[in-house]
Amino acid sequence: MLYVVDGSYYIFRAFYAVRNMRNSQGMPTNGLYAFTNMLLNLIRDHDPEYLAIAFDPPGDVFRNRLYPEYKANRDSPPEDLVIQFPRFRDIVKALNVPILEVPDFEADDVIGTMTVRAGKDRVPCTVLSGDKDLAQLVTETITVYYSMRDKTMDMAQVLERFQVRPDQVADVLGLAGDSSDNIPGVPGIGEKTAGKLIAEFGSVEGVLENIDKVSGKKRKENLTNFAADARLSKELATICCEVPFDVEWSDLKLTPPNFEAFDALCHEFEFRRFPAAIREIYGSAEPEIEPAEVELTSSTITSVEALGSWVAGARKAGRTTIVIFVGEGDVRDANLVGLGLSHTPGKGAYLPLGHMDLMAGQMREEVALNGLRELLEDATVPKVLHDAKRIAHILAARDITLRGVRFDAMVAAYLVDPNRRTLDSEGLAREFLGRKPTALAEIAGSGRKARRLSELPVDAVAAYAAEQSDTVLRLADALRTKMVGELEKIHDEVELPLVEILREIESRGIRIDSERLGKMSSEFHQRLEEVTSEIYAYAGREFTINSPAQLATVLFEDLGLPVKKKGKTGPSTDASVLEALWDEHAIIPLVAQFREISKLVSTYVDALPNLVREDSGRVHTTFNQAVAATGRLSSSDPNLQNIPIRTAEGRRIREAFIPREGWVLIGGDYSQIELRVLAHMCQDPVLVDAFAKGEDIHRRTASEVLEIPAPLVTGEQRAAAKAINFGLIYGMGAVRLARETGLTRAEATEYIDKYFDRISGVKPFMEELIELARTRGYAETMIGRRRPIPELVQSESRRAYALGERLAKNTPIQGTAADIIKIAMIKVEAALRANNLETQVLLTVHDELLFEAPPAEVEVAERVIRDAMETAFPMSVPLSVELHHGATWAELK
Repeated sequence: MLYVVDGSYYIFRAFYAVRNMRNSQGMPTNGLYAFTNMLLNLIRDHDPEYLAIAFDPPGDVFRNRLYPEYKANRDSPPEDLVIQFPRFRDIVKALNVPILEVPDFEADDVIGTMTVRAGKDRVPCTVLSGDKDLAQLVTETITVYYSMRDKTMDMAQVLERFQVRPDQVADVLGLAGDSSDNIPGVPGIGEKTAGKLIAEFGSVEGVLENIDKVSGKKRKENLTNFAADARLSKELATICCEVPFDVEWSDLKLTPPNFEAFDALCHEFEFRRFPAAIREIYGSAEPEIEPAEVELTSSTITSVEALGSWVAGARKAGRTTIVIFVGEGDVRDANLVGLGLSHTPGKGAYLPLGHMDLMAGQMREEVALNGLRELLEDATVPKVLHDAKRIAHILAARDITLRGVRFDAMVAAYLVDPNRRTLDSEGLAREFLGRKPTALAEIAGSGRKARRLSELPVDAVAAYAAEQSDTVLRLADALRTKMVGELEKIHDEVELPLVEILREIESRGIRIDSERLGKMSSEFHQRLEEVTSEIYAYAGREFTINSPAQLATVLFEDLGLPVKKKGKTGPSTDASVLEALWDEHAIIPLVAQFREISKLVSTYVDALPNLVREDSGRVHTTFNQAVAATGRLSSSDPNLQNIPIRTAEGRRIREAFIPREGWVLIGGDYSQIELRVLAHMCQDPVLVDAFAKGEDIHRRTASEVLEIPAPLVTGEQRAAAKAINFGLIYGMGAVRLARETGLTRAEATEYIDKYFDRISGVKPFMEELIELARTRGYAETMIGRRRPIPELVQSESRRAYALGERLAKNTPIQGTAADIIKIAMIKVEAALRANNLETQVLLTVHDELLFEAPPAEVEVAERVIRDAMETAFPMSVPLSVELHHGATWAELK
């Protein structure tokens, strides 16, 4: 039996089957996870003798020459999917599943050719897809399995579905067309009518030769007027089964995977169950881990004297590392299990503190930490760490201030390649040291059999802990050599100083008004009930509004609204579709409002009060320093950077963020920082002049493009200019500009053309950025932060290459803006301390810093903050900061 998988179908179905899944570094992995699971299930459940997966080639295919509008109506896939595109092939290759792909032919054509080959050689074949076009391939020995509906289509079912034989399915599609592929067909003829006509007259040609026998005046007119479209549509829908490619049956034999490559991918994506699952399928035992080719001696410290000896050795060595093992829970509360220590490569030690084995030799925590305190707080002894912020948090909770941090392996690895998805010390050791350190699961077990470190004997943990600390020490030496260009300077002068600032911000937290949020909750829930009732009234029935499938049924079947976009699972109801349907029916704005309020309630209004810590009475977010490839900081648990401010409901959430009793909040927000960076980098005379004169940049842009005096620019014209000014940084095209401004596509295209003509320095600069990234393989910010862009160098996908071009344009601008806010945070913190001010920074939100200050300090603090932020980074256009203060975060705008 041969199984042929439609690769595109599997990818899209996988992406939409699992939502909101990312690894610890922020990379979306939902599609990759579900795709891997689907392939493994196929292999396990069917044990195919022959297996292949067919992919569409990059670029156009022969059908685009027949009909340039073929598939032109399809929206670009979600960016989270685009990011994952190149990695699906990595999974297939690691599983040793043959890939069938031929330039100029779609996957359907390759599948068709393979099924014909199977028929000739009497090999039964099952095609796994969701594409109805493939029904035309069905024979006595060829079936199509539609996994979405768990239905296998054989010849009888093709006849039941289309009313014709499989070889006539293309004729049915020739008359009915196919909206998902933009195949026109004949207006007014749907699939059922087409099936009846083809069943009666045999083919498209037969129908066209007998138009006079077709019932219905309008139908006859359409068949006459659109006869050419019908013939073309049939040609487009017909699967080509003569694709030229050489493949032998032996090439398609199912063979064991490349376990090592598959394990590496699972480690990167953080798929924990698949390595064991694949070995269960293939009957292969977990490979023995080869011992690291590194001499390592370990010791266990159980006395004050031994600890003192180790501290003396660390001082003599001139550096030290510490790895902290804690129990479950927040790092500020978790119990210490033990410390891994090292100061010399090849020598590691373990200091057990919290094992349950009361008979084991362990020091009391306070005694051990007192023995380490002086060393850890001594800034003259360099500390080499991995995730220094976490370690500093744990120690600070025990009244130890970590000083002298000179290297953070996690941050350094992120700087070397911010696209990296593996930043744990084990993964870094594999890559930079050529070692495979002992995995935690090897000593603690995995799954249901996993045990906590505190439950393990001290001896079982000691060697592991010593190896972990030795690994971090060696990583420092290896990674230093990898930080080329200005990366080492960025590590030392920007990222490391920021570690302690972020730790202090996280520890400080921010106060919220839970009582106010409680009142908001009642109001928002009441409004949700009202909106729900209004939606039900328009729909004529009750349904689950948050269900995309049920909402699609109401919108497109019950209410008859036009389908704007289709996914593999049916009509889409995403935000872009609602926007396109906004004026079509009164239910649409209500659905959008329902979604927004629901998200605000679940994410903030009802959630935030439960996140207030009892000891501080505040909410404490975590800032992620090594996630975003642009260098931006992100916020999580809770995410305080994504509170919407464009809607009244979203802005109300900020009313609940308040300062400590008797103090005020201060907000310092960079004005149009990315546009200022763009102006400085491209040196366009209009942009530079406008910023130098302090003009309204959007009004000036509209004035230039429309060739009218600035005072005559209307609000709508300024809004269009604003949209394109900011949109250029994100790769905006005419379609999006038209959607955001209400312009027609032609007007938007003309506007963009005029923009590049009048603001003439921007386009050549953007083209230069793409060429530089293509040549170097990376984009670079003004201070030298690098972002590799493999999509421009090795991508076979046209969509991925287009993504690479967008990244090449926006990374230098967005990344530089991110660098500036980081530098500003360091300078502001130093300036506040230098002026002996009590004012403290509470949050960083994109280009904004939020502070709390005593009322008597506000005037001085604002002056200090403005000076530090506006002088943080020298540019040819001035940095401008808007400062406001008030009793709530909402009052600062």
